[in-house]
Amino acid sequence: MKFKALISALALAGLSFAAHATEFRSADTHNADDYPTVVAVKHMSEVLEKMSGGKHKIKVFNKAALGQEKETIDQVKIGALDFTRVNVGPMNGICPLTQVPTMPFLFSSVSHMRKSLDGAAGEEILKSCEAFGFVGLAFYDSGARSIYAKKAIKTVADAKGLKIRVQQSDLWVALVSAMGANATPMPYGEVYTGLKTGLIDAAENNIPSFDTAKHVEAVKVYSRTEHSMAPEMLVMSKIVWDKLPKADQDMIRAAAKESVAFQRKKWDEQEAKSLANVKAAGAEIVEVDKKSFQAVMGPVYDKFMTTPDMKRLVKTIQDTK
Repeated sequence: MKFKALISALALAGLSFAAHATEFRSADTHNADDYPTVVAVKHMSEVLEKMSGGKHKIKVFNKAALGQEKETIDQVKIGALDFTRVNVGPMNGICPLTQVPTMPFLFSSVSHMRKSLDGAAGEEILKSCEAFGFVGLAFYDSGARSIYAKKAIKTVADAKGLKIRVQQSDLWVALVSAMGANATPMPYGEVYTGLKTGLIDAAENNIPSFDTAKHVEAVKVYSRTEHSMAPEMLVMSKIVWDKLPKADQDMIRAAAKESVAFQRKKWDEQEAKSLANVKAAGAEIVEVDKKSFQAVMGPVYDKFMTTPDMKRLVKTIQDTK
């Protein structure tokens, strides 16, 4: 009820805004028009348009039409683009506190992740990006990442010596190396061929990626390590933001928050659909001994969680019930 009251108040406030309409532009790299983050920002546009009495909306350019994630981040920073949806990973080198939700085994479950990112810790991480030219508006779900290979990876010992594809990131290399595996950085588009040819033994990603990228055709065993629940982020250019009246800013924040619940619903539906798809394709879903993996992650935290603020946020999230 409080949220509905806020929308009503903001809609009334919108009557006094400038007469000209604003069509903000937002980028996304996902190809599917119905991908959860793509439809979430489109939903945000609908909410914003309603709040503003038709004065403001957002046009989503997905399929990397405006560039890959790094390129869209650069455009947002200089104010050439209004919004971009990116994985939290590319923001790690720009806004240091975004490293916190990327840490391995930080979240004990999806509900724990959502509660933590909806709370004070998540708000602090989003807020911290303003100093670097970005207004953090929302965290979106990106699922739990697990290892898939031709064999089951039930304990950390099973990962030893395997060539596991990782994102091109120091953190991901350190994470997989801590398991005793050989981290193999590789662009996402090359993973299918790498698995097929044996160039790599395994990869790690969420169930929808295992499904939609057809990696299930190459390897059939998906071991639920769930070692990372690193989220996606929606950020806005601070240059653009600072030119807006406070009432506009409040509407954008409210519409972004509304889009989070919408995205999570779509994500849960996508995950269930993809799980059914990979099982139908012959995949074996294996439960693992997570504690054996968690036990070797100390050096990763020591290397990357280096400031008092980072360490405090890690503890705040771990203590969230």
